[in-house]
Amino acid sequence: MEDMSENPVLNTKPLLNILIVDDMPVNLLLLERMLAERGYKPRPVISGKLALEAARAEPPDLILLDINMPDMNGYELCKQLKADTALKDIPVIFISALGETIDKVRAFNVGGVDYVTKPFQCEEVYARIQTHLKLHQLEKLRDTLTHMVVHDLRNPLTVVSGFLDILKYGEAQKLSANIQELLKAARRSTKDLLNMISSILDVSKMGANEMKLQYEQFCLDILIRTVLDTTQPFPGDRTVAFEASGSSLAVTADIVLIRRVLQNLLSNALKYTPQGGGIRIVITASPPSQVRVAVTDTGPGIAPKYHQRIFEKFAQIEDQNNRMGTGLGLAFCKMAVEAHGGSIGVESEIGRGSTFWFTLKQHETTLTDKGGTHE
Repeated sequence: MEDMSENPVLNTKPLLNILIVDDMPVNLLLLERMLAERGYKPRPVISGKLALEAARAEPPDLILLDINMPDMNGYELCKQLKADTALKDIPVIFISALGETIDKVRAFNVGGVDYVTKPFQCEEVYARIQTHLKLHQLEKLRDTLTHMVVHDLRNPLTVVSGFLDILKYGEAQKLSANIQELLKAARRSTKDLLNMISSILDVSKMGANEMKLQYEQFCLDILIRTVLDTTQPFPGDRTVAFEASGSSLAVTADIVLIRRVLQNLLSNALKYTPQGGGIRIVITASPPSQVRVAVTDTGPGIAPKYHQRIFEKFAQIEDQNNRMGTGLGLAFCKMAVEAHGGSIGVESEIGRGSTFWFTLKQHETTLTDKGGTHE
């Protein structure tokens, strides 16, 4: 047995807790004993349902998960964990007697970070646990440092944006046409940077469940028109067509967050639509009691295998044109929409452009005087 006095895990307060999910008591006992001996806090449960309840009551630092269980198997449990904002970043290591490649691929596809085949060796399981806990801690450190740096960038960038606005509205007539165009580009880029900073900070807050939504009633179609008005002129001779149905398009939501969702999706469409190309925004009432917004570009399109990944934080994708993405813009959109109980997604094929869409719950009363009053 190793010298536990030399184990750095024992000096960690509080103890790192690991949820063990397996319907076989003998496996639970073996893993529980192994983890306790190495200074972890094991939490054994015998079903997927109990595991979900335990994780929501006290999120673990890591999960060891069996696949073949009655009622809810490991794949389904992992899907539900990854769909929960508070639990989705917890590393999941599958431990299963299923040893075929297709089983391992499916485990990784639903969000697992590693796979150990039964019968397992305790030292191998321990090594995998250590590796993924360290990686997870590094990811947390990266997010914390990113948050600190970005927060410090906001103030000087706000000052720069203010000075550019002064030039635009107070001194523009003294500038040549070429300089005025450069000023427009500088203002647009500065606004984009401020929006990116806000997205990073808000993704961090939403991920930690620290953001409180400020609900109010407004018409989504009026808000879209406001976003389009403040974005014009569109760069590169691109055009934007907007269509709205005649039925009620009122929602109750955080207008500031939803405006930024719209700005991000429009900015994304403008970025990937070629010069002279067109963008189409359509808003409709979508049963049952929802409003659906769709932003369609005429860009290069996105391969289906990336349709889920592009909404992840710091996701990087590469298509046949070696185009990379996507930062935090789409991750912010997903978290903001889902915080309102809505859905978001993309429909796209290579060479056929992309349609990014989201839905919000429709408000019962039609409004006519809100939607464009917040700056």
